Amino acid sequence: MIRLLPKFNSCLRLSTVSGSTSVCGNGAIDVFDRHMKRRQKNRASLADDFATYDYLRDEVAYRMVDRMRDVSKSFEFGLDLGCGHGHVAKHVDQYDLQHLIQCDLAENSLLSSRVSESITTHRVHVDEEFLPFRNNVFDVVVSSLSLHWVNDLPSTLHQIWTVLKEDGCFIGSTYATDTLFELRSSLLLAEQEREGGMGQHVSPFTAMRDMGGLLTQSGFALTTLDSDDIIVNYPSMFELMSDLRKMGESNAARSRRNYIPRETLLAAASIYKTMYGNEDGTVPATFRVLFVIGWKPSKSQPQPAARGSSTVSLRDLKDMAINDTESK
Repeated sequence: MIRLLPKFNSCLRLSTVSGSTSVCGNGAIDVFDRHMKRRQKNRASLADDFATYDYLRDEVAYRMVDRMRDVSKSFEFGLDLGCGHGHVAKHVDQYDLQHLIQCDLAENSLLSSRVSESITTHRVHVDEEFLPFRNNVFDVVVSSLSLHWVNDLPSTLHQIWTVLKEDGCFIGSTYATDTLFELRSSLLLAEQEREGGMGQHVSPFTAMRDMGGLLTQSGFALTTLDSDDIIVNYPSMFELMSDLRKMGESNAARSRRNYIPRETLLAAASIYKTMYGNEDGTVPATFRVLFVIGWKPSKSQPQPAARGSSTVSLRDLKDMAINDTESK
């Protein structure tokens, strides 16, 4: 057992769930229905074939761990925030981490999460919006496809910064703007045509420039952001929606529409296939994944030179380039 579990804040409720520590709290900002999201993920995890629908999370976790291995630094204590079914743990070994704490909002996901046989692992049932750990504890915090359901993202990022040690690293992935744009636009057009209005059916996602600003605002330094488009082909829109539900990724926004008429869905499926369909009859779904890396500041990190300390001006460099060109 890692001696990292803190004295929990009095506003949190502490209990034990099947051998795992449980921490639950209530959020102040209410964009997403966190209780609904917890039920969705728990229900998805109870299915016998839940691992069949982990293909997207497993792929993103693999790409995230690949980025973690590009960091020339060894990590001892790690936190997997929003671990799901252990997607990150599936790809790490003792050369990446020595000790890992897995956390998730949904207890069924947590209890079915995979663990690495070569890494000491402890599971803690935690709401990602309320981290119960002491300050300056972890060498690395990873979060794969979990933060897009967080209500107060600036607060969560600041809490991640707080629990990291100096020179600690945060490596995360989340869905970015334009994820599932095909589904979003097809549903909107079908509703306009059939019902004369529009509802929200796809959760809002964070733009890359906004995430960069939030990381800096939270205190992270040396931030790096990049994105990958993962395109998955489905037989039709209905198979896509079914997979999203079985992933536990159904819409949980407070403003979501709870019911869509059958004829609107059929119209949306037709629009989807007409506008975006492939030649083989399948339809693509685009998942734009944003990968972020940020470091907690430390004196050991590279520092910018003091203002006015340069010995060569940009004008001199320009003149040198012109002279070099003329000499050729």
